[in-house]
This record gives sequence, structure tokens and C-alpha cells, in this order.
Amino acid sequence: MSTAMNFSSKSFTPRPPDKGAFPLDHFGECSAFKERFMECLRHSGYESAACRQSAMAYLECRMDRRVTPPGPGDSREQLMANEPLEKLGFKDLINEKSEEKPEKS
Repeated sequence: MSTAMNFSSKSFTPRPPDKGAFPLDHFGECSAFKERFMECLRHSGYESAACRQSAMAYLECRMDRRVTPPGPGDSREQLMANEPLEKLGFKDLINEKSEEKPEKS
């Protein structure tokens, strides 16, 4: 019986996922936000919907912070790529924030 597998004919080049892969927060710049989120989860019986404000604050922190990659150069990358919060599922919370702000006259 012969095998039809020929591993040398095609090569597979892996690529990272579009979302969900970002550098670790080695310096703990957003650890306070992460801890608030985890504390909220514990108090709510791990009901993530109750902790959406904390989750949004944590993601905003990650998008605002930059980390210097190892190696030469002054290039800096973000802990998380900037994304509109609406695309991350927080559109309703953003609308609530804007309604709470008093209008200036």
C-alpha cells in the first residue's frame, strides 16, 4: 500500500489571527484595569454582561498604551491595535456615556 502524502509539494505559511493576538502586558500598565474587571466578575458570579464597563475600560487602556519591542530602534507598538469601541461590542455603552454628559451652553 502506498501513501499519497507528499509533504514537499506545498508549504504552509501560518499567519496570526486578525483579532485576539496582541503583546502581553509585561510591565503591568493595564493590570489595575484587569484587576477591576476580575473583581467585578467574582462579585457578579462570573456574569460578564454585568462587567462590560470594566471590560471596556481595560480594552481602552490596552489601546492607549504602547510597548517598546525588544531590539534596536525606537519603533513602538501598541498593546492592542486601535479599534472603534462600537466594533468591539460597546456601542450601547458609548451612547450611554454621551447621554450622561451635560451639554454646554
